[in-house]
Amino acid sequence: MDETKKLVLCSCDKTINYQAKAFSDRGFDEIILVDQLCGTDLNIAIRELSKTQEVVFACEQQAHIFEQLTGELTNEDGLKASLSLLDLRDRAGWTAKGQDQDLVTAKQIALLEDAKLQRPGTPVKEVTSIGTCLIIGKDGSALKIAEALGQELAVTCVLEAAPERTLPSNNFDLATGKIRSISGGLGAFDVIFDQFASLVVTGRGEALFTAPRDGAQSACDIVIDLVSESSLLHAESVRDGYLRDTPSNETELAVLVTRAKSLVGTFEKPFYVKYESAICAHSRSQKIGCTRCIDTCGAKAIRSNGDSVYIDPDMCGGCGGCAAVCPTGAITYDDPPFEFMVDRLRTLIETYRSLSGRSPRVLFIDSSYGRGLIAKSARFSRGLPADLIPYEVDNVELIGHAELLTTLGAGANEVIILKSPKTGETAITSEHGLTNRLLDGSNIDSKRTRVIEANSIEDLESALYKKRLPEIEGIDTALLGSRREVTKQLMSAFTGYDGETPITIALEAGDPYGTIEVDTNKCTLCLACVSQCPTGALNDRSDRPEINIVENACVQCGLCANTCPETAITLKPQLSLGKHTLNQQMLHGEEPFDCIECGRPFGVKSTIERIIEKLDGKHWMYTDSDNTKLVKMCDDCRVGAQFHDENAPMKGAPRPRVRTTDDYLDS
Repeated sequence: MDETKKLVLCSCDKTINYQAKAFSDRGFDEIILVDQLCGTDLNIAIRELSKTQEVVFACEQQAHIFEQLTGELTNEDGLKASLSLLDLRDRAGWTAKGQDQDLVTAKQIALLEDAKLQRPGTPVKEVTSIGTCLIIGKDGSALKIAEALGQELAVTCVLEAAPERTLPSNNFDLATGKIRSISGGLGAFDVIFDQFASLVVTGRGEALFTAPRDGAQSACDIVIDLVSESSLLHAESVRDGYLRDTPSNETELAVLVTRAKSLVGTFEKPFYVKYESAICAHSRSQKIGCTRCIDTCGAKAIRSNGDSVYIDPDMCGGCGGCAAVCPTGAITYDDPPFEFMVDRLRTLIETYRSLSGRSPRVLFIDSSYGRGLIAKSARFSRGLPADLIPYEVDNVELIGHAELLTTLGAGANEVIILKSPKTGETAITSEHGLTNRLLDGSNIDSKRTRVIEANSIEDLESALYKKRLPEIEGIDTALLGSRREVTKQLMSAFTGYDGETPITIALEAGDPYGTIEVDTNKCTLCLACVSQCPTGALNDRSDRPEINIVENACVQCGLCANTCPETAITLKPQLSLGKHTLNQQMLHGEEPFDCIECGRPFGVKSTIERIIEKLDGKHWMYTDSDNTKLVKMCDDCRVGAQFHDENAPMKGAPRPRVRTTDDYLDS
């Protein structure tokens, strides 16, 4: 086999103008131009797949043809070519007339360089579906589907109303009932029914059912819902194994049966997110703090699990909203990780800028709705502007404030998120709002980040073909570290922080940056807040009663405020830039009380004095006695005094003298 790497560019019947020379120094041994790679030039595809070691086809429309050829063709040594497919046509080929060809070429090469990056592998779990199928129907009309599927799957059909006349079937089990709840995913659904009654298969005459009962539980691999107008499951679009349909003819019925049968087997499901319970700020000692991930999860796959949370991998659809809003990094998106996203953004933007001399705009789209809308715009209308690079992710909900700021920091002129009709609101709204609040306190116009909705090609193009904003001056940042660390690096650059004069940007309640305020008139320095802080932002001192904060570590989880018995703590959301945020800052402190016996400092002086004031002469145990001296002692001295004081209630009789050998000799 020819040990070369070749790039095949298809003009799609002369509708795309490629500047082949621009691709010549991009790691390929040869650039081949064709007009109909999937048609009249298919012989070129066959030739290259038969003799070339690595080949890239810059077209994905007929991917199934090229992949089939790759599987069939081998060279004389019996080796198969390594084929990669890259969509340049819809994203950077078909565009409006009058667009600068140099900009179009710069985008094409940027997308090519992005495709060459090695994507990290994603951990997966095996999901096994053996074909246990639940059909939820309204009446006897559902039995036809149950009969068809029951020949191959293990089917149970549960109807809301019992049919008047029905015969027991060898292909499925029949019951009546109303569904109370359903959870889980493909291969692991858990269902609870009320008024559940199963068919009695014995006897003669009308169909009889057992006595109905509530709370009947069942487990199955596949659920077919023929009843519900809206989904019984949260985030239905990302939940495998749940089919909701109402077939009205034989064709639709056959399609539904085929879809159900295709869900039998062993599948790989990605672990979309990683979770580290040690740094989770959800709860401590049964006091609830941060619930951002639980509130955001559209699939309801996250629930409280004591002092941490549990992410159900069967229910998780991989939207990434939880990772976008997690303030500590306990939940991180892993398909792919944030660090790889930064690499991709840098590659796309830096390549484009180096070839065009200007900054691109970046459009975040999802892999289904967004990609499809762009393909329609490219084929039937103006397509994407030449300065707009599409960045495809599984779900745009994972694009949080860190990703938006990183895109600007990497050199984009504007960053846009295209929502789909099924995109959840919570994460997008909160994270875009936080981004705008941060940028409002900087030198970067918050209008450079937008969230758009487009239900048609016209809506999309109207939002994208707008007057271009002025270029942003070059920003030099390392973009290293976690999402939180990168955010602070970028905000230092965006605000022009000089390393000396502190800067503070006011934020809103719920934002994950800030400090706390302590009401010193209420605080008794019990230090309960310090013991509960999950990030180490709050700490004390060993030599005196004091509460200190390292503002850089505070995530505004609220655990300290919820724990404080005196309600003396108030959260103060803000982003502060300066050396002081890395150092301990005292929130409240007092002098300790010195033990009257040993002189060792203990407790809080004002607290000890208040206790004495409230007890001395006002409580029977502290009237006409010197018992208040016990309050003035440290723990060790207090115990000693209670045992050895003349009037101590726990004082025992004198110990007898120890007898020695001399005593026996003298007797």
